[in-house]
Amino acid sequence: MRKRDRVVAFAPTPANNVINALKCGNAIVLSPSPKGVPVAERLLAYMHEEFQKANIDPDLVQLVPSPSSKIKTQRLMEEVDLIIVTGSQDNVRRAYTSGTPALGVGAGNATVLIDETADLHAAAERIAASKTFDNATSCSSENVLIVVDAVHDAFISALHGVGGRVLDESQGGRLKDVLFAGGHLNRHMIAKDIEPFLAVAGVAVSDADTARFVVLPAAGIGPEHPESGEKLSLSVALYRASDFDDAVEIAARVLQHQGAGHSVGIHTLDEARPVQLAQTLPTCRVIVNQAHCFATGGSFENGSPFSLSMGCGSWGGNSIDTNLNHRHFMNTTRVVRPIPANEPELAVIFDDYWRVAGK
Repeated sequence: MRKRDRVVAFAPTPANNVINALKCGNAIVLSPSPKGVPVAERLLAYMHEEFQKANIDPDLVQLVPSPSSKIKTQRLMEEVDLIIVTGSQDNVRRAYTSGTPALGVGAGNATVLIDETADLHAAAERIAASKTFDNATSCSSENVLIVVDAVHDAFISALHGVGGRVLDESQGGRLKDVLFAGGHLNRHMIAKDIEPFLAVAGVAVSDADTARFVVLPAAGIGPEHPESGEKLSLSVALYRASDFDDAVEIAARVLQHQGAGHSVGIHTLDEARPVQLAQTLPTCRVIVNQAHCFATGGSFENGSPFSLSMGCGSWGGNSIDTNLNHRHFMNTTRVVRPIPANEPELAVIFDDYWRVAGK
């Protein structure tokens, strides 16, 4: 990835949190990871430059002095009024146990179903746009695709048309060995353009000049099958389901392994199936017929709050199940006055129960 692109990848989350904080009258202190410090420093310089033009106090947005450390961050968490924490689940747990009110977000492993009623060309285009955005660094980037058998081959063809290259067993095995070497994601493949990504793996694909991402045919789910989790790279696992019910079962197992609470997507023309997913799976969002990483963070087309951080509820170990947004940075005071009483009779409340259980 080019240096300019790395700046783009690290900057949006702190920028978003700064906007939310200032919008609600707060000061904010940024505490980035060590790798994010140079970008945060540059972002802060740009902000302070604009503050100067508007005669705004630059201390409204500050940065933990470099070098950053867990000790500095821990002390900061104990002193502030509110913690907004992203990143690893270790960070989230530390924030929750700091003694300060904290809002954390969960891990992504966006899982997307494609059923037999879907517009396959539109689905493939949306998936490609989302998967390749910021070279798949978004927590909402598709990591798992589950396609029903009836449209499997046609969907593979549609993916090829938008730059998705399905790897054969040998290619897929080689790529997985390198991408997950040593039990961790290979930092030389994370967030890389497709050419260096494939070069590191030593994998060649057909029609390489138009390739945009790779598809790993998958079957297993869990720690022994790391392709079933988040990959932060231009690779997506593809599971083949016998029918829609089987696809839902596969999705449930994937989320049980990683990504519970975050989001599920579906490409379908059946209006009942998204509701079925919402009622069946441990997820706070069901994204219907949209490019996943753009839709989860809110858009003018779906009305969700604009955000780069997704609360995952108790499924994901979080205190919120909504998109983190400016309302979370604001205390609300309610003026409570007496109104005419609206007190129901006991019979109105308990009649149905009494008919069954007796009074």
